[in-house]
Amino acid sequence: MNHEKRYEHNNKRTGALRLYRRYLSILFRSKMQYKKSFFMLFVGSFLASFTIFLSVYFMFQRFPQVKGYTFQEVLLCYSIVLMSFSLAEIWARGLEAFPGMVRRGEFDRLMLRPRSLLLQILGTQCDIERFSRVLQALVILLYAVATSELRWTPLRIATVFFMLAGGCALFSGIFLVQAAMSFFFLEGLEFTNIFTFGLNEHGKYPVDIYGKGVLWVLTFIIPFALVQYYPLLYVLGRREEIRYAFLPFAAVLFLIPCYLLWRCGVRRYKSSGS
Repeated sequence: MNHEKRYEHNNKRTGALRLYRRYLSILFRSKMQYKKSFFMLFVGSFLASFTIFLSVYFMFQRFPQVKGYTFQEVLLCYSIVLMSFSLAEIWARGLEAFPGMVRRGEFDRLMLRPRSLLLQILGTQCDIERFSRVLQALVILLYAVATSELRWTPLRIATVFFMLAGGCALFSGIFLVQAAMSFFFLEGLEFTNIFTFGLNEHGKYPVDIYGKGVLWVLTFIIPFALVQYYPLLYVLGRREEIRYAFLPFAAVLFLIPCYLLWRCGVRRYKSSGS
């Protein structure tokens, strides 16, 4: 019996992955129908993000350090945050656009289908153009690594990947909260953008430069510091405690209350009647 349940569970998981790949294939082919438009959006996304890099660059043209952080150290922080946010935005774009789906009554149609609701929502949109930001972040990251004087041990390299994975999970969780709030208020709440685009914008600097109050909030309320500030201290050699390297995994637990809020919203949902 246990083998049968395990086999059935594996089949469902394989089927979900196959369906999601099918969604991505359809979205990619639809975007490739308008190649010039896709290219312009790709370049536009790159340039819009590049202005943030310029703000960091001109800041360090005026000041040699920002609260003890050098240009290369800030670039390392900025590139990791930008890449994790961009990856989350690519695959969780459907969650960001979900409030409009509720208003138009399109969510009713998804509930009638015998597939995971989250899977269907994630498959409705995918901003492939955001890969331009991922490429930009990768270039900045490689430059910061090459020009810094850090001694890169295997654990420090692994910590960078932990930060990327934890950051992507954290931003995805915030997008999920933003989508779940639509069940309670129907209209999406714009203040949630503070914790998505706002963190991406201000997360280019280590969060301790904003003061102890902000650091406390971003540690115990929105655990952004667990994927940005604390592991960064270990990468930069400012903290030697190994536990700092694994803190991004604790931030992944943030997905649990986000998902519970989503499930609560689904149970509470009533059609908008559109």
